[in-house]
Amino acid sequence: MGWKFILKKLDPIMYAVIKTGGKQYRVAKDQKVTVEKIDGDPGASVTFESVLLLGSGEETTAGTPFVEGASVTAEVVEQKRDKKVIVFKKQRRQNYRRTHGHRQDQTVLKITDILGAGGKPAKAAAKKAKKAEAAPAEAAAESKSED
Repeated sequence: MGWKFILKKLDPIMYAVIKTGGKQYRVAKDQKVTVEKIDGDPGASVTFESVLLLGSGEETTAGTPFVEGASVTAEVVEQKRDKKVIVFKKQRRQNYRRTHGHRQDQTVLKITDILGAGGKPAKAAAKKAKKAEAAPAEAAAESKSED
């Protein structure tokens, strides 16, 4: 069953690689991601224009360095701090010892939408929208044919 099965199962989901806080993150819709601190209160919306890669199934679009017109929208879930990291300095035979602690500020985000190049929504959302538009049109056509 292994990792190949998991990759095949995840392939059709649209994903993006975004850059924030000097790091790159692979994100998908409805995923929670912990990133370096971003200003914003819980519930606020954040948009990332620095999208390095977009992928969905077998299609992949790589930017040079960014994909033009692509963006990822996320909602701030919470602001928190990471676990404490102990920084210990010592110089032997000098009676020199220093201990400091550091806690990094972080932001938890929930990815709400991935827009492709040109501001197009994710393919799955676009297909659902087309089906929703087609259903009323079919109902209207049926009612006209009955008259």
